[in-house]
Amino acid sequence: MRKKITALLTGALLGAASLIGVAPPAAAISPGVTFAASNLPTWQTNGIVWAMAEANGVVYAGGTFTAIRPPGTAAGGTGTRSAVNFAAFDARTGNPTSCALSVTGGSATVRALDVSPDGRTLYIGGSFGAVNGVSTTRIAAINLPACTVNTSFKPGAVSATVRAIEATNTAVYFGGDFKTVGTANRARAAAVSTTGALQAWAPAADQPVRALHIPAGKNVVIAGGDFLTMNSADSKALAVVNNTTGANVRTYPNFFIPKTSVVKSIDSDTTSFYIGNEGTGGGVFDGRARFDLGTYAQVWRDTCLGATQAVSVYGKTLYSGHHAHNCASMDSFTEGTRVHLSAQSVDTPSPMLQWNPITNDGQGESLGPRTMAHTTAGTNDVLWVGGEFTTVNGKGQQSLTRFGPGPGTAGPGAPQLVSGESRASGQNTVRWQTSSDPDDSDLTYSVYRNGSATALGTVKMSSLWWNLPQASFTDKTAVPGTTYTYRVRASDPNGHVGALSAQVSIATAGTVPAYPAKVRADGATTYWRLGDGFAAAADSSAGDRMGLPFGTPTIGGVAGALAGDSNKATYFDGVDDYVYGPQRMTPPAVYSVEAWFKTNTTTGGKIIGFGNGQPWRNGKNAGLSSKYGRHVYMTNAGKLMFGEWASGAAKTVVSSASYNDNAWHHVVATQGPGGMTLYVDGVKVGSNTVSGTQSTTGSWRIGGDTLTTGWPSAPTSRYFKGSIDEFAVYPTVLTAAQAAAHNQLGRK
Repeated sequence: MRKKITALLTGALLGAASLIGVAPPAAAISPGVTFAASNLPTWQTNGIVWAMAEANGVVYAGGTFTAIRPPGTAAGGTGTRSAVNFAAFDARTGNPTSCALSVTGGSATVRALDVSPDGRTLYIGGSFGAVNGVSTTRIAAINLPACTVNTSFKPGAVSATVRAIEATNTAVYFGGDFKTVGTANRARAAAVSTTGALQAWAPAADQPVRALHIPAGKNVVIAGGDFLTMNSADSKALAVVNNTTGANVRTYPNFFIPKTSVVKSIDSDTTSFYIGNEGTGGGVFDGRARFDLGTYAQVWRDTCLGATQAVSVYGKTLYSGHHAHNCASMDSFTEGTRVHLSAQSVDTPSPMLQWNPITNDGQGESLGPRTMAHTTAGTNDVLWVGGEFTTVNGKGQQSLTRFGPGPGTAGPGAPQLVSGESRASGQNTVRWQTSSDPDDSDLTYSVYRNGSATALGTVKMSSLWWNLPQASFTDKTAVPGTTYTYRVRASDPNGHVGALSAQVSIATAGTVPAYPAKVRADGATTYWRLGDGFAAAADSSAGDRMGLPFGTPTIGGVAGALAGDSNKATYFDGVDDYVYGPQRMTPPAVYSVEAWFKTNTTTGGKIIGFGNGQPWRNGKNAGLSSKYGRHVYMTNAGKLMFGEWASGAAKTVVSSASYNDNAWHHVVATQGPGGMTLYVDGVKVGSNTVSGTQSTTGSWRIGGDTLTTGWPSAPTSRYFKGSIDEFAVYPTVLTAAQAAAHNQLGRK
């Protein structure tokens, strides 16, 4: 396959990679990821890098800048060199080469770069009038490796900015804003020979062309941009045209890509091509898509939000530069702080892979990365990123950075939200929220007891930076009546060891607490006891599904429901508090949910429910559910409603009594083939024969979620004001005897 990133370093250079700034390859990074998230030392520019290309171990960068400087150096600092809108760097060391060009004339900027397949010519496009003093108009050719202007390349004047270039051995295709080349009409796309002679190829776009790509072995050119039509045919932002005649091979109607979205980048592998899109306004396409190179039909499209500026496929992974802020629809991170770099499998694009280098928005339009390039030797390859950013991984680094094959230098953070309990005689269980490592998803957690330097045991767990599940370890060597302290630390496969967690103290039980033992024995797969007294609801079942708070519920802050049990409960303020499961799942069709509650509210609220919402990462939005059910809510009058949305309508069971009397009550709601049943305080209070359920990926939550007026006796508030304790979920229908037994055990 011919790509913008072409020729390779020699075998001698590859063998010496560890001596010139690139570590030997390592498999100890996330599955599917080639490049470490730790950035390598790289020279910088003092302005925006819009375009890059690589050939023969050299990366060429163009944009809007006047100087380059060493890594770690502030703008204008020691070592700064003049570099007017163009610079060349050793791909492996990140240092500048001797190739120096000055691109000038008017408000000069370089917007496109490409190297011929033989690696002997670099083509530059943009808005400029001269290169090294040689007059040219918006497009030029550079001899390699001499780095001199090819004065034999004499195309006619291009009337406006060149934004894309794709070179073959015989022709140079380019696109942009222009309408003429020399005296000939060319509607934003044209081709010239290697001497600059205008070719007959003249597809016509009604708006700018921003990306061009020629897949290996194909007689087509793939064009992307702002356009609504190609050759007068309806084709929004994307078109495939013949590489000789310019005639349409495949068009994409305006409904296929929204009118407010544009294609900014195109890349391909041997079977597919990939696009990156930028959108404006609502209902846009902001992400990436894969198309089959045989049929040119779409294979998949992701639905992340946050304009994509660059895509680069390497092996079976698509790397992207963007300012994505919400990929919840792709089973990844929810709305929040912008994420600028990501990786995803070309075969299974959802969820994203664990690869999390961090840049800032930077300067200009503040969109972070703008362009990507990588070497293609297959050993010790390097991924380069250019754009508007001014920091990388928390340190100053302007507009250029690069990532090697690993292992990276970053390690995992300290485990958080550590808690513990003694679930059985002589057994202490330590629980924690897993850590994140920028490029390792599979981590090992070591558990230490009483300050020992030798681990008591280890647990292996996979996590993603936006998905940190609970992990747990049970110490079965504890002595009843003895109190122990425990700490946890994470390590990655590269040997990087994180900091120790906070310490948790556990008094070892001599006898088994009856109520929680019964809940676990009856098969609970989620069990939030809600009395941990720290900022999460640890899961006391084998399911390890921790709950996280939204708002300020006081977890473990009030007296609990169970008689003779020191475990506490959680208080919800009725304004914006709830606890939710951060790991999304498909809801069960057969289930039981259970909790204890206490309130004197007259505004009702949701006690238990399952919904598809997730709160924003920046905490600015509660992420209330648009699809929800399997819930128990209280009416303003204090009655309980157990409801599910089935067959397009709300199906409910209601209690006749009210329970807002400021006393503890026990509720169990079940649904299965026999229908829905509601138990309160161990007694069946209602049932129906509805077995149908809705299927929507989401999580359990307690204390609040969406409640519209479409539900019977919908309360004034969607949030519950009061105390909730001992929440549990079962994958079975609890029997009447089990519901009664749980109630009785809780009151002994």
